Formats: sequence, structure tokens, C-alpha cells
Amino acid sequence: MPRLPLVLLALAALLLPAAAAPAVSPTARSSAPTFNGGVYAVAHRGATTYVGGTFTTATANGRTYPRERLAAFDSRTGKLLDWSPRADGVVRALAATSDSVYAAGDFHTVSGERRDSLVRLHPTDGAVRSFRHTLSGTPYTLASGNGRLYLGGSFTHVAGEKRGNVAAFSLTTGKLDTRWRPVADDTVHAIAVAGPRVYLGGGFHFVGAVKGTLRLASVNAVSGKVDPVFRPRVPAEVRAISLDPTGVHVATAGVGGRAISYSYTGAVRWQRVFDGDATAIATTGGITYVGGHFDNACLTERNGVKGGCVDGSRRRLKLAAVTSKGQLTSWAPKANGVIGVRVLSVNRVAGTIEAGGDFTTLDGRARHRFAAF
Repeated sequence: MPRLPLVLLALAALLLPAAAAPAVSPTARSSAPTFNGGVYAVAHRGATTYVGGTFTTATANGRTYPRERLAAFDSRTGKLLDWSPRADGVVRALAATSDSVYAAGDFHTVSGERRDSLVRLHPTDGAVRSFRHTLSGTPYTLASGNGRLYLGGSFTHVAGEKRGNVAAFSLTTGKLDTRWRPVADDTVHAIAVAGPRVYLGGGFHFVGAVKGTLRLASVNAVSGKVDPVFRPRVPAEVRAISLDPTGVHVATAGVGGRAISYSYTGAVRWQRVFDGDATAIATTGGITYVGGHFDNACLTERNGVKGGCVDGSRRRLKLAAVTSKGQLTSWAPKANGVIGVRVLSVNRVAGTIEAGGDFTTLDGRARHRFAAF
């Protein structure tokens, strides 16, 4: 069998099947906790949802608790858990494995222990664990798979070794992976893992100096070599990536944001244009959920010089949903704020779509910075 079908079959087998679209309500669950500062990152381990950001308190069931940029709760009941490591700076990314939670951000200490932008935490008691590396720059994204923790951001060195905005660590030893070292020539904002492939998205022009890797590229999960088949054409900086059996979905910034779906060869399947940045994306059951700074979804792929819709629009305040054929759905919760939504995540245990960001209301009701639909 030719090489390409084998790769596609492997990817499809490792991603969840595209079942019928879930009945996601536009009304947020009242049981989910809220926060006094921005939520930048979400991760899951079983029924536990972990969040990170700029917040210093969390509110659940009418009571407010100290939570310094890291918190966790039971996604089925909304109960805030005792898990409360203390980061002294912004937490920008999270990744959960069977035995650990990894966080990356602008912090220098966590629970009083020295950690330079990266930390490994116990998943139930929050204790700082053995995993200590220096980072010369800013991390933006984490993902796990293939026995590795993948890191992306804007940095030149990790643990004293040269790295080009991406790096990987062994989940077994915690050591920097000396073999996996692709080089992106500018910021990596998003990483997604699907079996033998790692997808990188950001503001870079090239990965490994290979043509056709502008802003979005696929590399081998073990060797780091650039995939010779996946060659998408992306019009603006990629801020987020989601994967399903049909392809690679990205949220882009720029003059008017876009949600774009690519096949696993890089061909455009569909795209939706918005009048502001699209910064978050999540796909489940054949529906792609998009979040960002936008106020409207354009009716065509054209927008103006300042990003405004040219051929008409539908109101979509920071949140929208798109079918597998690129059609706008009726799902339209109304979030407020200039920044709006920063992160979207599918919680398969609770059967919800989770949104984090800087919003303080949804549909005119108080809902501070986190919502589960």
C-alpha cells in the first residue's frame, strides 16, 4: 500500500471518530467555577479539569478561594478541588498525563520552589515534582504523546542547549530529547499530536528551512523531520490547532480572523472568516467550535482592509460553531470583552465544550472567565 494512505489510516485510528454532532447548549453550566483573572489554558485528566492563567482566586458555589494561577475542579459536579500549586507568574499552557500535570508560562517559582517557566506537578496533591529546566524566552503551548512532552513558544535555548522555538522532553526521564529538534524560525503558538505526526502552528516562515511550511507544518513525532506531504497555504498567523479524522483545523489571527480546515495533505476543505482574530478552536462530533476577539462571522470569505465583513455577516460574539462542510451553525452564546475567548477544549468525560478567556458575561449574565457548555 502507498505510504500516504498508511499515514492517514494511522491518524484516523488514533483520533476519535466523527460521530453525530453533540447537542451542545449555548447556555453555560452554572456549576463550573469562575475566576478573577484570565484563563489561558485548560487540560484534562479523567474527570478533573485543570486551568491556568492570570487569576488569583476562584469562585465556586458562592464561595471564593485563593488559587494563584493554577486550579482544578471536578468537571461533572463543578466542585473546586484542593489542588492549588502557586505560580508567581502567568500560566500560559497545560498538559496532563496519567501521572503528572505540566505547566508552562512566565513564572519563576511554583509553591515556593524555583522553576524557570516549566514545572511538573503531582495530579492530585499539586506537589512540585522533579523536572527542572531553564528556558531562554517565553513558552506558549504544550502537548504530550509518543512518550514525550512537546513545548512550543518563542525561545532559543532549553536547559542550555540550542532550540528553535520547539523542544521535546522524555516523559520517562524528564530529560531534554536530543534527537527531536526541528527548528522554526519564529514563534510557535500551537502544537497538536496525532500518532506519528506533530503539528506546529504559529508565526514562523519555515520549519527546518523547508519550503511550504509557512505558519503550519507537520513533523515526525520521533525524528522531528518535516512531513514531505503536508503543505498547507495559511494566510495568517496560526494561534490554535485541533485535529479530527477529517483533517487539521486552525484558528488564525491577522486582519480579520479565520477558522480553516485542511485535509491531511494540506488542501483547504473549508474556511470561515470573522471580523476579528480567531484564537481558539476545538472539534468534536463533526462540529468545529471557534473562539476569539470577533463580533461577527462573515457570510463570504471576503473582508475589508480593517477586517470587517464585506458581503454581510451574522452576529457571533467571541464564539461560533461550524459544520464539517464549513456552514455556520445556530450555536451562538454571546461573550463580552475585548480579548474575549483565549482557549477552547472538549471535555469528553463531562460531555461539554469548555471556554476560557477574559470575558465576564455570557448572554448578559455574569460568567467570569470560564464556561462549560
